[in-house]
Amino acid sequence: MSILVTGASGAIGSLVVQGLARQGASVKALVRQTGKATLPAGVTEVVADMTDIPSMRGALSGVRTLFLLNAVTPDEVTQGLQTLSLAREAGIERIVYLSVIHADQFTDVPHFTGKHTIERMIERLDLPVTVLRPAYFMQNDQQVKAVIEGYGVYPMPIGDAGVSMIDTRDLADVAVVELLRRDAAPGPLPREVLDVVGPDALSGTSAAETWSRVLQREIRYGGDDLAAFEAQLAQAMPSWMAYDMRLMMARIQQQGMKPEAGTVQRLETLLGRPLRRYEDLVKALVGAQ
Repeated sequence: MSILVTGASGAIGSLVVQGLARQGASVKALVRQTGKATLPAGVTEVVADMTDIPSMRGALSGVRTLFLLNAVTPDEVTQGLQTLSLAREAGIERIVYLSVIHADQFTDVPHFTGKHTIERMIERLDLPVTVLRPAYFMQNDQQVKAVIEGYGVYPMPIGDAGVSMIDTRDLADVAVVELLRRDAAPGPLPREVLDVVGPDALSGTSAAETWSRVLQREIRYGGDDLAAFEAQLAQAMPSWMAYDMRLMMARIQQQGMKPEAGTVQRLETLLGRPLRRYEDLVKALVGAQ
């Protein structure tokens, strides 16, 4: 029996596949196109599409444990609900689902509410699932590195309420720990929900100050203009997604992304090490020593 990782060619799924492979697990990596992902030795490629039921039935055959990650798409809810139903049909009782922090609170943000809908199915049916709720990914800021270095501006409009950004490597490591814990259990374990955050609550100003320290020159925060943010995103992605991201940033500005007290300590105990810090990632991005 294997662990099936969906979204295996993406930023998080690929790290989960690598982490499981390092631990010697039997891993199947689900991709939509053959050869799309470079897989570690011993990992089996499975070609399927969450919108195609026969292919997903085949992908879930012989699977003991499931990592469910489905991308932000217009039919994300349908994909997630159907995959969970197919997993139940296949008798899979060990699941880790990747949701998002404050999925139950950011009710006007489509991809947050979509993930919360899937969480509602998990809760109502009391499925044996660990729900991981990550905050904003630190690595998102890699996409604006050129803007920061070229214009001296940190452009992500995250406001000043505080965002406990998570390093994607830490998120993947938490997922691997939970997958292996459930996979090794003699039977299905109780449902759990875990926020996955970084150790520091950053604001737009403090993120800019971090870049200033690392680059050793002034980087200023670009401000909270959400219309400009949406317009910029719309040049590189579908308009529906750019608007979704705008709504998310509006909520971040209003509420932030911070966990309950004790969450960081719980995560560091689970991993057996400190969580990675934003400044260390910035240093790596710019090649600083």
